Amino acid sequence: MSAKVAVIYYSSTGNVHKLATAVAEGAEKAGAEVRLRRVPELAPDSAIDANPAWREHVEATKGIEVATLDDLSWADAYALGSPTRFGNIAAQLKQFIDTSGGLWQQGVMANKPATGFTSAFNTHGGNESTTLALYNTFHHWGSLIVAPGYADQVVYPAGGNPYGTSHAGADAPSEATLAAARYQGERLATITARLQAGAE
Repeated sequence: MSAKVAVIYYSSTGNVHKLATAVAEGAEKAGAEVRLRRVPELAPDSAIDANPAWREHVEATKGIEVATLDDLSWADAYALGSPTRFGNIAAQLKQFIDTSGGLWQQGVMANKPATGFTSAFNTHGGNESTTLALYNTFHHWGSLIVAPGYADQVVYPAGGNPYGTSHAGADAPSEATLAAARYQGERLATITARLQAGAE
């Protein structure tokens, strides 16, 4: 039985979207069935239109399905991604997380592997704190955090973040960073499949 992985993210100008796509590719490489989902945009059109890259990304990703609570119920594992916002996750992803209370009370997310990834404009713009803040949610959900650690050499050329793949800068993520994201998705799916096999 293949693992079912939900890759749920928010991206304003596209960098986290690229990371999410790479994580999904890695999970699929490991044999997982993947749902790539974006959370709803909350910003007003006036804010989006003030940044051409933001508007371009919104238009370019309209075809990606919007995340729902059904995606959380469906999945055996989660990969959540967000840009940094003052060292924390973006309001758009947080709003989606905040709707999961009913599922949390039912224990839907408990004992399921989960991992996180992020992007910041500056090298020290909050990538680690954002990922760790995201992991607070996983602790409360009762999920099993699957960080990349230094379990593969591919992590080092991408900046060596053991908490989760992170990108720093306004430019698109490098191939080294995308490779680390693919590894993170593959690791999540592989560990999920091992847990499923052990439970059978």
